[in-house]
Amino acid sequence: MSIPNVWHHRKVADAAAKACDICYRPSTSVLVTPEKQDFFYICPVHLKDTKFATPIIDHEAIAAKKKKEMDEELERVKKEYEEKQRKKKEKANADDKSKSEDKDKDAKDQEKKDGSKSKDEASPVILPPVLAGRTDFIQQARPDPATPQEEEPRVFALQKSFHQQRINKKQQAELAKRNRERLANPNLFPSVPKGVPGPQG
Repeated sequence: MSIPNVWHHRKVADAAAKACDICYRPSTSVLVTPEKQDFFYICPVHLKDTKFATPIIDHEAIAAKKKKEMDEELERVKKEYEEKQRKKKEKANADDKSKSEDKDKDAKDQEKKDGSKSKDEASPVILPPVLAGRTDFIQQARPDPATPQEEEPRVFALQKSFHQQRINKKQQAELAKRNRERLANPNLFPSVPKGVPGPQG
């Protein structure tokens, strides 16, 4: 029987934890072959030991993941840039508005001096142009999102001796199963003679 030396790392529920195949401590990590021919429980610490197993790195998947992250980052930067440009335009419009309001104020002051109008008119409260429409200082204060930690490898190849040990264990289990089936079969043993034994002569 041949078991491929490709093992996928899976996690099980805490209630389903069983003894590690190496150190016999309870573990929720399982190494399983792709076709589910064989599996065994293992501590995550042993997976970091290169004398036990080496990770199989899928370079294409890593490259695709990096490309996706770069695209997301590029999209985020584009949105930030567009937002800043929009705010700059709003600020420029606010500056123009405040200048025109200053001119209106000067005209009103002139009219008051002339004595044509003496009523106090309530003017709208205007933020100084420095603060009008600005939220970029909030964005600067916000910390950058933490860089995601490198994911642990999910696929491993066992070292030759450990892989052979798994194959031997699987073969012994199949042999024991066959023996149990044979022993359960009533035709395996000879039947007791039913006739009366005759004289031996």
